[in-house]
Amino acid sequence: MSLYMEEEGFTSLSLDAKEIADMVMEAALEYVNCPYEAEVNLLLTEEDEVREMNKTFRQTDKPTDVLSFPLLEYEVPGDFSPFEWQPEAFNPDSGELMLGDIVICKPKVLAQAEEYGHGVRREFAFLIAHSMLHLFGFDHVEETQREEMEQKQREIMEKLQIWR
Repeated sequence: MSLYMEEEGFTSLSLDAKEIADMVMEAALEYVNCPYEAEVNLLLTEEDEVREMNKTFRQTDKPTDVLSFPLLEYEVPGDFSPFEWQPEAFNPDSGELMLGDIVICKPKVLAQAEEYGHGVRREFAFLIAHSMLHLFGFDHVEETQREEMEQKQREIMEKLQIWR
């Protein structure tokens, strides 16, 4: 798996974000039995930037903790079989499946870790797991989808032994 990570702004998470992101992304890929090597872009940024992206792409004028921008359209969430016949889904240089982009708001990670009473590492890892599920086509618009996604998030976090 290739992780292309950029960080901007002055907020520090005081952790090895790339190491944790790699670990969670690998666990998520294994969890859904992705048969391909994959690539993900990750941007760690500040509230103003996330707010602007949220306004532009979701028409919601407020900062959020994480934004996910899947590059693939799934007929069935987590089913990678159709991409075998879609060469445009793969990076021509690396041969990796291009999953999409994740944007994480560093101040929100810090605030939510404190609000929920767990560590920054746990909050950051959770947001990566959540976003990876979006990159696999899962969503939480309807109640049954939300329950399924929450279960998958829990199982990924438990596999990594990252507890609340």
